[in-house]
Amino acid sequence: MAVLFPNPFRPGAGHPPPYLAGREEERQEFQRLLGQHPVMTNLVLTGLRGVGKTVLLETLKPIAVDKGWLWAGTDLSESASVTEDSIAIRILADMAPLVASLVVAEAEVRRIGFISQPEKTPVHLDFHFLRRVYEETAGLASDKLKAVLELVWSCLKGTSCSGIVLAYDEAQNLSDQAASQQYPLSLLLDVFQSIQKKELPIMLVLTGLPTLFPKLVEARTFAERMFHVMTLGRLNEHGSRDAILKPMQKQNCPVRFTDRAVDEISRHSGGYPYFIQFLCREMFDSYLQQKAGGEPNPVVTVQQTVRKLDSDFFAGRWNRVTDRQRELLSVVAQLPNCDEEFTVQEVVEKSRTVPPKPFSPSHVNQILAKLAESGLVYKNRHGRYSFAVPLLGDFIRRQRAEADLYQPQLNL
Repeated sequence: MAVLFPNPFRPGAGHPPPYLAGREEERQEFQRLLGQHPVMTNLVLTGLRGVGKTVLLETLKPIAVDKGWLWAGTDLSESASVTEDSIAIRILADMAPLVASLVVAEAEVRRIGFISQPEKTPVHLDFHFLRRVYEETAGLASDKLKAVLELVWSCLKGTSCSGIVLAYDEAQNLSDQAASQQYPLSLLLDVFQSIQKKELPIMLVLTGLPTLFPKLVEARTFAERMFHVMTLGRLNEHGSRDAILKPMQKQNCPVRFTDRAVDEISRHSGGYPYFIQFLCREMFDSYLQQKAGGEPNPVVTVQQTVRKLDSDFFAGRWNRVTDRQRELLSVVAQLPNCDEEFTVQEVVEKSRTVPPKPFSPSHVNQILAKLAESGLVYKNRHGRYSFAVPLLGDFIRRQRAEADLYQPQLNL
């Protein structure tokens, strides 16, 4: 039965799509970085939510493994990166399963201050041993972490291993805490700069929102020279069509989108992978459910599905802002460049031409700062702002159009 055919589209957070479209250039660039001898350039993957950063990161892992690199990493929660020790221990915990089978040479055991057992029991590089090395190394947390990484590579360099990739998603959660004298972000940068100067083949890959790279440079100005930044944006027309059509090219797929539907999905999704997956999944399910209900000619439109997108993805964010913040966002949504970058002055000038009342520069600055805290906008290094949520401007304009449609008419 057609209704039993599995829906191939996956709009969940970080779920791999059935076909990764339009990211071949980024994958090739990562392969180039793996060929460095020594490693001098690390990688930052950045972009808005919904552009497929996490998905792309997962596809880089098999590329690295195929080239002989070990791959370790996870999401960086705020709790895992709040102190220097916590980020260091996070790295040890991620790396330990990859090297736990290795035996430390007796010379290395003596060098780091441990006396081998009389019966010469093999010492493995498991987490407990790495943690012990970390705790018993003299110096700062950065010195301790460097000692562990140098020890690990000294045990790996005689093997077929090409190097180690430490990959962390949601890295915008990393930040220095001057008030508590904890600098986990600076520690990470300092340690990697140091070990890479010693030509240890250990590469850092960080993925996060557009605020990530400015935070790295603010922590250490040399970060500009440490990283190659890949900014993921929307897919082009060809990539969007592939993302829509290729998952349905499997044998016996009961659903086919018309050329018009493909064009509409591409337009309303803006080329953002998450929105393509969302719209396609909902339309796919709607078609099969109508078929299962006995409807011989199901009617499925992109406009209907966009309403569900508004409800499921945008409405929760929109409902958390105040009325005055909504008014300012509505002004921004009417700027021709709202989906790229905008300035405070542009918002001020536009507000003079639309109701209900204009905004002063200081008021715009205050509101944008609040919206940045709530994750709806962000400020780049050049003092310009951007929406932090893809296609937020389109959603706001739809909300205004609907409000105007149902606005009661006054009888004069």
